[in-house]
Amino acid sequence: MRSHPLWIALNLWIERDARQDIEAPFVTRWERHVAYSDQDWPQGTQTLGRGLSIILAIKAGVDTLSGLALEIGCTRSTTQRLTAALLQQGWLRLKSTGRYGLGEKLIAMTPRTQTASPLLGLAAPLLHSLSEVTGKTVQLAVRSDSHAICLMRLEGRQPLPIRARTDQHVPLARTSSGRALILDDSESDWARAYRVSYRHAPAGLTSWINRMRSYRAADCVFDLEDDEIGIHGVAAPVRDASGSIVAAISLTDRAAEMPLMRMKALAPQIIHTATLLSARLGWHEFSDVAD
Repeated sequence: MRSHPLWIALNLWIERDARQDIEAPFVTRWERHVAYSDQDWPQGTQTLGRGLSIILAIKAGVDTLSGLALEIGCTRSTTQRLTAALLQQGWLRLKSTGRYGLGEKLIAMTPRTQTASPLLGLAAPLLHSLSEVTGKTVQLAVRSDSHAICLMRLEGRQPLPIRARTDQHVPLARTSSGRALILDDSESDWARAYRVSYRHAPAGLTSWINRMRSYRAADCVFDLEDDEIGIHGVAAPVRDASGSIVAAISLTDRAAEMPLMRMKALAPQIIHTATLLSARLGWHEFSDVAD
């Protein structure tokens, strides 16, 4: 994945931006007003430069159209055309709040490099604590295109015969972790995820969307034997400094051991754990509010 052309271009751009910060340590990127300049790119590559600058700006926390236009020094209409193209191709996504976030294609690059990131290191003690307190199977998952990947799995006091194993790809709509990863997506994105997972049950889309609405309001997802008969799960999203969902933490157990009332009682614990991990990643509650 590191050989991907966009990945290489992003790293080159990050290095150039880092050198600028070293050379001018007392001038922040915001005081420069325009982080992008056509003069930095060879003739014919300016559009690519603007697109990459938009991606980097969103990663840094600039997630409104007006903010992005200021960041790349373009008109609002030009910036809108660029973001529309990046949205269409999956490099960006539009959150339910109307703000921009990194899209599936960029997020899909992260799972293979997660071991080199602080996510697992920051998550491990929190997951171990959650497992010890609840006695349930605990998992940490991230998104890869239309699937969820389990990065870490801690068995509960009673190991479960479930299919989801570390590094296995599971369709997003099927599990509590997968649905927690897409809580901020649009309802049309939810519908696409549902159709990928449940081609045999198209009639269930409306009720599934209604469930997702309630889960988004609670910032917590329930798996009521949606993926495997006899298995229940509870999951909550993990957000980074920009407010984007980058992972999900879940508790899983047999339905008989974790009925709905027990799931509701455990929900605050898993939300609290996800909030602690989000805080360690730089997220602060109520920071993701639309203009």
